[in-house]
Amino acid sequence: MKLIVEKEGELLDYLYNNLDMPKKRIKQYLTHGSIYVNNNKTTKYNYKVVPGMTIAISTDNKNTKTLPFDILFEDEHIIVVNKPSGLLTIATQKEKEKTLYHIVREYLISKNRNARIFIVHRLDKDTSGIVVLAKDEKTKNKLQENWNNYVSLREYVAVVHGILNKESDRIVQNLKETKTNLVYVSKDKDGKEAITNYNLIKNNDNYSLVSINIETGRKNQIRVAFQTIKHPIVGDKKYGFSNDKEPRLYLHANRLKMYYPELKKDILFETQIPSEFKKIMK
Repeated sequence: MKLIVEKEGELLDYLYNNLDMPKKRIKQYLTHGSIYVNNNKTTKYNYKVVPGMTIAISTDNKNTKTLPFDILFEDEHIIVVNKPSGLLTIATQKEKEKTLYHIVREYLISKNRNARIFIVHRLDKDTSGIVVLAKDEKTKNKLQENWNNYVSLREYVAVVHGILNKESDRIVQNLKETKTNLVYVSKDKDGKEAITNYNLIKNNDNYSLVSINIETGRKNQIRVAFQTIKHPIVGDKKYGFSNDKEPRLYLHANRLKMYYPELKKDILFETQIPSEFKKIMK
């Protein structure tokens, strides 16, 4: 059974409104992994569907391959995923295979041997969250060339050390980079301008949970911004406290809103706040 999505919504509700089928039965199909969106299995009731997507219900799940992380959106031109912390976006001289690019490429090739994949933008290895990849060079070039115009929201969530003096602030800095790839604030005006906004969500005795919106996309700019105000991000081995023993960087790209030319409209991609963040803030 297949249908083409005609209206944006959540998967369970969309199926219930467009199929002559009890909601309980639809939930069973989802739970048992029998529903595919654009050929990708999902068990999420709230999986976001948009016009043009194909939804298929099948009882044969043999040989179905999935990614080890969530797909937030996929069509014939792009795939948007939730990158885990500790995974490089693209290969370096030291690491060629344990990368987001390699994992997504192998996944797509398993479904179509002629599949291609291109990086549109990157996240730091230790930062988790939303990454957009293109399936063809034309789409990659169009998105990259217009990235600053297409993207209207780049929001992160982070846990930082201590209790912030200000519940919100706009941090404007000029950043430069050393030969050893360490980013620092330049006292001169010869660096690249970086603008980081934050709002406090909550705090406890030791940490503050913040929502961050960036106006520029400089390397390590969020990490340097919070280092500068003496509230480094928890788990930051590069710009944080030397005695910080947390196993991951508590920085996550949780919301990205961009104009998608194929659909001729803005799309908002969202993820949940990682469970580790909620746990440390209890």
